Amino acid sequence: EAWTTPELLKKWWGPGEVTCPVAFVDLRPGGKDRLANLQPDGQTIWISGTFEVVNPPEKLVYDWNVEAMGVAATRVTVEFKDHPEGTELILTHENFANPEVRDMHLQGWGGCTEKLDKLLA
Repeated sequence: EAWTTPELLKKWWGPGEVTCPVAFVDLRPGGKDRLANLQPDGQTIWISGTFEVVNPPEKLVYDWNVEAMGVAATRVTVEFKDHPEGTELILTHENFANPEVRDMHLQGWGGCTEKLDKLLA
């Protein structure tokens, strides 16, 4: 639910000082999502996508489009597995145009999941 409920997304989405003042999720195959990444300098970067696979609470697959970057959409797969200490999150983000964009997203996902972990603790 923390990954797909707009009010919960707003509480943890965004690495570091980035916040999410707007979150929209139409959780169904073919449904859209759109998240606002409000940067510390006041700039908003929008991320949007379309759900391909919606199988809560086990798996989500969707495309990922950072609207300001002007690069081809990538693909995100999020899997949630039972774990003795709670839930294991397996996140696969693929089809990047270049290593620099990939590495930027790796850092961003790390910051986001740190906030998610704190929210759920």
